[in-house]
Amino acid sequence: MSAAAKKCIKLMSFQLGIDIGGTFTDVVLLDENSEKLFFSKILTTHGDPTDGIVTGIKQVLDENKLEGSSIRRVLHGTTLVTNAVIERKGAKTGLLTTSGFEDILEIGRELRYYIYDLNIQMPEPIVPRNLRLGVNERIDKDGHVISTLDESQLAVQVQTLVNNGVEAIAICYLFGYLNPSHEEKTAQFIRENYPQIYISTSSQIMPEIREYERTSATTMNAYVQPLTHTYLSKLESRLLDMDISGVINIMLSSGRLTTVEGAKESPIHLLESGPAGGTMAGVFVGKQTNRKDLFNFDMGGTTAKASLIHNHKPEITNQFEAGRVKRFRKGSGLPVRIPVIDMIEIGAGGGSIAKVNQLGLLTVGPESAGSEPGPACYDRGGESPTVTDADLVLGYLNENFFLGGTMTLNRQKAEGAIRKHLAEPLCLSVEEAALGVHRVVNENMANAARVHILEKGQDPRHFTMMAFGGAGPVHAFDVASRLNITQLLAPVGAGVASAIGFLVSPVAVENVRSHVGKLNSMDWEFANQFLSKMEDEGKAFLNTAGIPDENISISRRSDMRYLGQGFEINVPIPNGELSRDKTNEIQSNFSLTYSALYSRTIDDVEIESVTWRVLTTGPSPKIRLKQEFEFNSQNALKGHRKVRFAQLNTTIECPVYDRYGLQVGDAMNGPAIIEEKESTFVIGPNSQFFVDDQLNIIVDMDAS
Repeated sequence: MSAAAKKCIKLMSFQLGIDIGGTFTDVVLLDENSEKLFFSKILTTHGDPTDGIVTGIKQVLDENKLEGSSIRRVLHGTTLVTNAVIERKGAKTGLLTTSGFEDILEIGRELRYYIYDLNIQMPEPIVPRNLRLGVNERIDKDGHVISTLDESQLAVQVQTLVNNGVEAIAICYLFGYLNPSHEEKTAQFIRENYPQIYISTSSQIMPEIREYERTSATTMNAYVQPLTHTYLSKLESRLLDMDISGVINIMLSSGRLTTVEGAKESPIHLLESGPAGGTMAGVFVGKQTNRKDLFNFDMGGTTAKASLIHNHKPEITNQFEAGRVKRFRKGSGLPVRIPVIDMIEIGAGGGSIAKVNQLGLLTVGPESAGSEPGPACYDRGGESPTVTDADLVLGYLNENFFLGGTMTLNRQKAEGAIRKHLAEPLCLSVEEAALGVHRVVNENMANAARVHILEKGQDPRHFTMMAFGGAGPVHAFDVASRLNITQLLAPVGAGVASAIGFLVSPVAVENVRSHVGKLNSMDWEFANQFLSKMEDEGKAFLNTAGIPDENISISRRSDMRYLGQGFEINVPIPNGELSRDKTNEIQSNFSLTYSALYSRTIDDVEIESVTWRVLTTGPSPKIRLKQEFEFNSQNALKGHRKVRFAQLNTTIECPVYDRYGLQVGDAMNGPAIIEEKESTFVIGPNSQFFVDDQLNIIVDMDAS
């Protein structure tokens, strides 16, 4: 390699992780040579999210005297897709389906998510009835054509949708997942005659059994496709304007990365893009610190999410709902069977609004003040008291060091909002009302987390809790106490951890195909054929991302069940050629998985496979951070301020430390507050904390 080429590689040795949340946009710069991180955190610009991205990037580049041309790779996660579904701000979308099945989106599963509610509100279909049209065609359950596609009728139906002003069309025929020929012919007709229309086919988006879920996912993908395509194209353009021409990868809900083109084609896989990055940051920190089991607690400005990492691996599920009518009520949303990290969402963030309900009780969330206008203390027009206002009044936050001093909080506005809306109606002091907000939101989060952990058959006491997000480290100590968790960890860059997670995630793609068959009578020759095809498709996709075959790994799984059951469990399947000789191994894998979930197996009942999944993965980035701070330990103590802890009955003078002044090996007793630019770590009494060799802060909860 020439000296000029080596110099070029060294110059382009930086990566950017960008996470857009409901309140803040986080930017992380990684210097690959020194393995150091540099952070930027600014308010999200909802009118045009790319404005906030550009501002954040310029900030980290200017601070490090870098040009855009030095950026080799950009990793991005966004809430754009999920917000579009929740707020119903997607494109006008039409649906073409098999004649007679136009109402599948409203019929659904005919289940009531709350059986006793006589006025139950079901989620409104993405596509209204007048834009759901049938086409004469029919394929049977074995994939054989019974009735050919009526092309003359197809032309009339597509023209009707176009005349109604649709921007996107979803195509979902009855057995399109078994034989995609009619869907492909329909898509080709639309491309040739209406090239301006975006197209989503079920055989590409979700080639799985179950008509309702497949139709729901396909229509949702079409609904957000124009918006996502426009956004990502604009992002590419604005990055080029900054002379950033490196590779761009987008975070998927599964904690894996895809290409920009992959994200434009299947944006539905971006539904949980941002939160997935936080979980992957937990995987990375767990490996660095030799902790196999972590409970991730991610609290930002709008919501809090929690997930489990067991044996260095996050739990992946294919059951997900978007746009729930009742936020925490399963069955009240639109089903999307995509790979997604299994997380529990808690309607609590720094911007969550506190109020007194009709029963005279203090409640917090799920409504949020967001970034516009934001909490009252932001002094941007917000008048409702929020969690952040309570945190400021209790002394947890430094009004002059929010976001590293780039934003000043207004304590008087916070106190005024709490006094007017909470303290006076409840006949409490402002401090007591603020403490009430703190306790309520923490108990809500602890309750949701406790249920999530127990549903997995796990004990929270066996996990280290990792706190991140802008508000996570503020509330983590009290939440951990309520869960009886004994150890708490706040990583370097806790306030921007999701963006860090993007930097350490692999590029991957999962190919799916439904093929129902009994294990003991499986046509293994046919199974090997479609599994091999799925592997080839996955490798081809990763090749386009610049990953050669020798760096690609393959893993297989299958959704399986006992014959007669209505739901499946996900079971590992061996690689290579499958045959009858492999049946015992697959049965054993099924029994182990089933027993772990239900503490039993069922004898003398046949096992059948329903859906097959092939995950094709590139290498995980080999990054070991060597973070260093400019200050030394004698600068660590910034001073003291009055703080009210939930565990104490009075306000105390609490020591306040500068995160950048703490060094490896420093150990102190709580209570304490540790401040950094992106977040504040509140450590309660009767505890001890120390700084490990990666500068993570580890808290032993009960040091009495």
